Amino acid sequence: MRCTACFLLLSTLLVCVLARIKDPYSILELKKKADTQDIKKAYKKLAKEWHPDKNKSPQAEAKFIEINQAYELLMDPERRRLYDSTGQTDEQPNFRRQHDYSSFRRFDPFDDIFSNLGGSFRFNFKHGDGSNIYQKQSITFKAYQNSVVQLSKKQPYLLLFYSDWCIACAHIEPIWRRLYEELEPINFGMATVHAGHEVELARKLGVNTVPYLVMVLDGHPYHYTEASVSMVSSLDFIRTKFPHKLVLRVTEESLETFLGGWMDNKVRVLIFGRLDIIRLRYLTVGWEFRERAVIGYVQMDRADTDSIRTRYSVSNKVDTLLVFHEDLHTPVASVAMTDLPYATMKDIIEGNKFLVLPRLSSQNVFDALCPVESVRSRRRLCVVLVTQDDPTHDPSRAALREYASLDQARERDRVRYAYLFREKQVEFMNALTAGQLTSGSPLETNHHIVILWRKDQNHLKYEWLDGGWEVEPEKHNASREALRAAVQRLLHSNQPMPFETVVQELFDEHAQGIVWRIINKLVSVQDYFRENVTQDDLVPAVSIFITVLFIVAGGYVMSYLVKLEEERVSQSGGVFVDPTGKLRVQPQLKVHELRGETYNGLVRMLKPGCRTLVMLCDSESRSKLMPKFHKACWPYRKNKTLMFSFLNIERASAMEWYKRILILGLPEPRDLNINPKNTIGTVIALNGHRKYYCLYHAKHPESVFGAGSPATSEAEGGGLRRRAPRSGISGDFMGFSDNETESDSDIESGDKRKDSAASDKPLLNYYSNILFEEQLLEGLTMWMDRLFEGSTFRYHINYWPDWPGK
Repeated sequence: MRCTACFLLLSTLLVCVLARIKDPYSILELKKKADTQDIKKAYKKLAKEWHPDKNKSPQAEAKFIEINQAYELLMDPERRRLYDSTGQTDEQPNFRRQHDYSSFRRFDPFDDIFSNLGGSFRFNFKHGDGSNIYQKQSITFKAYQNSVVQLSKKQPYLLLFYSDWCIACAHIEPIWRRLYEELEPINFGMATVHAGHEVELARKLGVNTVPYLVMVLDGHPYHYTEASVSMVSSLDFIRTKFPHKLVLRVTEESLETFLGGWMDNKVRVLIFGRLDIIRLRYLTVGWEFRERAVIGYVQMDRADTDSIRTRYSVSNKVDTLLVFHEDLHTPVASVAMTDLPYATMKDIIEGNKFLVLPRLSSQNVFDALCPVESVRSRRRLCVVLVTQDDPTHDPSRAALREYASLDQARERDRVRYAYLFREKQVEFMNALTAGQLTSGSPLETNHHIVILWRKDQNHLKYEWLDGGWEVEPEKHNASREALRAAVQRLLHSNQPMPFETVVQELFDEHAQGIVWRIINKLVSVQDYFRENVTQDDLVPAVSIFITVLFIVAGGYVMSYLVKLEEERVSQSGGVFVDPTGKLRVQPQLKVHELRGETYNGLVRMLKPGCRTLVMLCDSESRSKLMPKFHKACWPYRKNKTLMFSFLNIERASAMEWYKRILILGLPEPRDLNINPKNTIGTVIALNGHRKYYCLYHAKHPESVFGAGSPATSEAEGGGLRRRAPRSGISGDFMGFSDNETESDSDIESGDKRKDSAASDKPLLNYYSNILFEEQLLEGLTMWMDRLFEGSTFRYHINYWPDWPGK
């Protein structure tokens, strides 16, 4: 009974603990689809809000711990995947969890069996203290992502992939141990990876065999490709993977250029050595401080470096390191030893990694020079001179640099001096000058000093120095005294600073442009292919590339030949070769001009059953009407009984011929006055053998009321009423009338007929709506359908008149 009670008590406690576990997404106020960037932003925001040093709430500490736990869970891909699928966290009991035994001997059920037989098939790679060196340095995929990738920005890493049953891994164990002893003291990260247990990491880095060496620099893996691993080849591999100009060789000719390049906002470091090669410790120092220092190497036994050694009184019996700021003649720090240790070089450069007057060129520089200090009594000040990237501003910077070199000896821990380029840090300056009339900032900020105090990452308080920063001799002393008084007042009193603002991250002036990023990416891709693509992989790749190139070239040649053939066919009048190999004529729509030379062939001498379609136009309307006429007639291009033409009404003979056939089609002769503009868009279907024609016009009643003879309408009672069809033909819709006044009307003008004329001429009233040239052939397709059905009205004539002027 007692055991049962204990079990129930433990179960109750377990349920209570599980009930108190909260959703990490709700803690960070995120959705389940949030990516890594969203998680980081949310964590930064909440961590600032609930940090115990800033939030005095009693729940702040517990809330801050909760936020950190949620962040760690969501940033770990494995833990996040486990939570999303099962809802389990590390705080919850998970009896199926697979623990990482990288620090212990991995369980092997055969160890005990074979140990009883006096031996073991397991390779135990022993370290000096008797521990397994590979397992002792083993890391997981999680450790690689969260630690190695980030640390490799400052510290190069060397990874060795191994497995338990690897004979070659046992052979190179002494080499790995020597590499560890040589590289670890000079800031190399050394780690091993069990390829069998960390399959995902091996796949990510492209590792297919063991043992395998990978060097990681700034998150980028570099692969060791030699057939065998040796101490010399491994060190050569490591040396070649550092950037080519990480440590520059300096001679007498390049000394002035090297030391005078401090305008890039980096200090200069000269290392004097006796070896011809640059030692790895110098390369690792250069890699760690590459953002803040430029390292130069002077080989002392060369003739072109003697003057440098003499200039700075460097002994040729020991290695020497000199650190230079803006002054090319006097180093700010130096150290000379028989063998310069890495730690010593790091300490010297770390303590002098900023110029006397550095430039606020990035957010990292701003954070290092002007750190956050929330307590007013311990506040740190940053004195910033506003200038432009212009040589005329050099005197202002030089004057503040001289002042800072004298003042930093006393107040360096709490006061830092810097300058910025206004045209490059636009947003930062806008935050300081927002509301100039109320904030008291100067109207012209160039050559002015602002004193900053950062309360937190984005909020800062500031004060402008009255009178600006004057460099003229008669005003300079007053500016110096005003600056000294303002700094002392703000340091040694709790007086609040008058102005406050919120600033964003500074623009990174050292960031690479898009062109350089593309070039670096291409170089990285080239390195990857050079290191990972073997000759066995290269032959199929080249074969595929040549095949694709051949296909593309063949396609281009074929398309070019097809284009040539199309041009030849168009020039030969539509002749083509059919699939059987015979020459055929491609039907084409040819539109001829109806004039005296073509009149007999298009009209008078037509064979029985043949017709000619003639469109009336002038030079101005031809370009608009011809595409529509061509489109309407295109379906009939294969009809051998049809011919297509156009009549230019600007020709007097053409207009006279048109008038004659209209008169011949009237039931009784009469005089006609034709307005040529109103005939534009008319289409005539001529049957030369049977001597009749059919008419299409946008104002022709057939285009509105259907087939048959023309019908008329009149305006009566506010509506339209159809009248009985007239016999014969009405000339109104064809552009002519027996009234002189009416013959002057124009289709395109859109003028309305007067109501008084409607009673006498009802057709004119009904068809007085506006028509444009683009609308004249809209009904042609339907009219042609009726034409071939035989339902259009036919105007018979006794004979075809001669062409005028012939």
